[in-house]
Amino acid sequence: MKGKYIVAGLVILAFVIFGAISFMQNNIAYVSATTAEQTHRVVQVKGSWVKSMNSFYDPKTNTFHFYMMDDKKAIMPVVLQGAKPNNFEEAPDIVAKGRYEDGVFQASDVLTKCPSKYQSKTGPQASAETTTSSSIN
Repeated sequence: MKGKYIVAGLVILAFVIFGAISFMQNNIAYVSATTAEQTHRVVQVKGSWVKSMNSFYDPKTNTFHFYMMDDKKAIMPVVLQGAKPNNFEEAPDIVAKGRYEDGVFQASDVLTKCPSKYQSKTGPQASAETTTSSSIN
């Protein structure tokens, strides 16, 4: 009888350890470009694409090269493993997930924020528009 409880306890402990390890691996911090350059961990950097700087896709290595500016106005070069994401040109904000290596942010994934034309007309903007149009009458 005690053997069953010991085995059950070990199985539960294994699941708890596995869950904690999975959580720690998926818990990736948002940092600035400067912090990303200083750390050797996988991080996420939120910013915007610097359209005035050179960007290109290299089909030989299947990489997309571009520059992004974080919220603190620091610019960093980014190399995405893969093609340019959908809606990249229209996205007001992007999030690059990866690690800074050899002077370049090596991104494993880049997420794009949908442009405002896809958002609904609710909230503070909609009420401000309503107030403006009603005050004209």
